[in-house]
Amino acid sequence: MYILKTAASFDSAHFLAGYNGKCANLHGHHWVIEVEAGQETLQAEGEKRGMVIDFGDLKKAVRALADSFDHALIYEAGSLKAATLAALSDENFRMIEVPYRPTAENFAKAFYEALSADGLPVLRVTVYETPDNSARYEV
Repeated sequence: MYILKTAASFDSAHFLAGYNGKCANLHGHHWVIEVEAGQETLQAEGEKRGMVIDFGDLKKAVRALADSFDHALIYEAGSLKAATLAALSDENFRMIEVPYRPTAENFAKAFYEALSADGLPVLRVTVYETPDNSARYEV
């Protein structure tokens, strides 16, 4: 198995609605997305002969994904009151609603699915919410 690895990062805020602990409060992280892609064989012909995938293509996709979440408040659908959303919107804050609780585990799965849907040979995605704490998703 040939395996490539790349990473990108983003900074964002989130909170865990319904959680009994300090992460119920709005707080931020420097998230790191680490992606491993691979396959059993290398491309046999053409410009990408001898490669699993062009590193540039892999890095571009992971960077675009990270950039799409950068400097935003990421929140679970239904977790904020309409008045809160309206007030944040009136202040022109960047907000991203997701259909899941914004945990490292759920981000890992969502990022895996997004990159796989783009046709990348993703093996696993690891999301670090701190340098010492990460969650990995692989099939």
